[in-house]
Amino acid sequence: MSSFRLQIIRLGAELKDSFLMAMGALAAHKLRSGLTLLGILIGVFSIIVVMTAMRVMQSNIESELGQLGANTFSVSKWPPIFIRGRESWEKIWRRQNINMQQVQLLKEKATLCQSVAADAYLSRDTVASRTMETNPDVPFIGVSAESFAAKNWAVQEGRAILSSDIDSARSVCVLGHSLAKTLFPHGSAVGNKVKFKGINYAVVGVLEAKGRTLGGDQDRFLAAPISTGLNRYGARYRSLNILVQAQSQALLDDTIEQVRGAMRLIRKVPPNEPDDFELFTNDSVITQFRSITLAARIGASVISFIALVAAGIGIMNIMLVSVTERTREIGIRRAVGAKKRNIITQFITEAIVLCELGGALGVVARILGGSCADYFLVMPPDIPMDWVVLGLLICSLVGIIFGTYPAFKAANLDPIESLRYE
Repeated sequence: MSSFRLQIIRLGAELKDSFLMAMGALAAHKLRSGLTLLGILIGVFSIIVVMTAMRVMQSNIESELGQLGANTFSVSKWPPIFIRGRESWEKIWRRQNINMQQVQLLKEKATLCQSVAADAYLSRDTVASRTMETNPDVPFIGVSAESFAAKNWAVQEGRAILSSDIDSARSVCVLGHSLAKTLFPHGSAVGNKVKFKGINYAVVGVLEAKGRTLGGDQDRFLAAPISTGLNRYGARYRSLNILVQAQSQALLDDTIEQVRGAMRLIRKVPPNEPDDFELFTNDSVITQFRSITLAARIGASVISFIALVAAGIGIMNIMLVSVTERTREIGIRRAVGAKKRNIITQFITEAIVLCELGGALGVVARILGGSCADYFLVMPPDIPMDWVVLGLLICSLVGIIFGTYPAFKAANLDPIESLRYE
């Protein structure tokens, strides 16, 4: 048998003995070990919860921000994310609204565009069918025929809003999937009528479901022809959102520049003045959001790791107490032939075992708590395996770092003095 294999077998036996001694030491001091485990549990739990919560929140917000269809960008009076001061807000507020006349002019001037759509959130109220009624918080969205492709809406049943509906300002609507299920739980919504603010609208279509996000239900809205909505809820004080779809990804940048130039011309922006409108794509909004939330994510990470470091300091304290209490045991082990590395291995293994047990309990607590939260929030279960593995690796690292000093202190005790210790 080779010497290398003998060393591996000897190391395995040593680690096994160290593990059994560590478990025995933990069992001998149940209260002290339990309190230390609680500190590690809280540290690991906070790391996994905070980091996964930040990831889920970012994913959901990015999903909501990135709702535009392929090769599509938006032109709006308002920025998608606003973090500047009051002065900047007042400057944006004073911008002229985007109206239907500007949308029509843009359609004529932007020759690279495949389509130009317009939409606006016009009101929010109760929607009622013959037998059911919602809470007074359902959005009424005015849309054009091109909005469906631009917003990535797929019709599940019936049809979309047509150009003829816009031209005639018809009282028709398309329902989000969950709103249709709420109002017509036992049958099809298409061909029936719903009432919004006392006015009847014929349901011509139902959209496919997009699901829930942290921001709420994405399928709970009513979409009607934008001409109908503006006629009923006022066009004078409404600023429309323009959705522009380029002919291809290769022409997207050229289309953006053409639309920017056309909008500056339509809105009579002087050559030396900045744009008095916002132009953004899915990627630009998500990039801006990530840059804004970077500091928050770093802060949350630091706070979480501080909790684990505090637990590590508690482990070091407990291990130092353990070294003092077991001074005579260490002296006996040294007297019967144990080397310094055997003592170091024993105490570092004990610290790692303590950390890993606390980490495992923290992972279990996160899974149980996360499952309950997912159930009540009606969200798909999310077990972040990457952060589970990373959390346990960090536990091992904490055990090694904060167990090393007590282990070296134990290994360097004088065997004769240790045997005399009472």
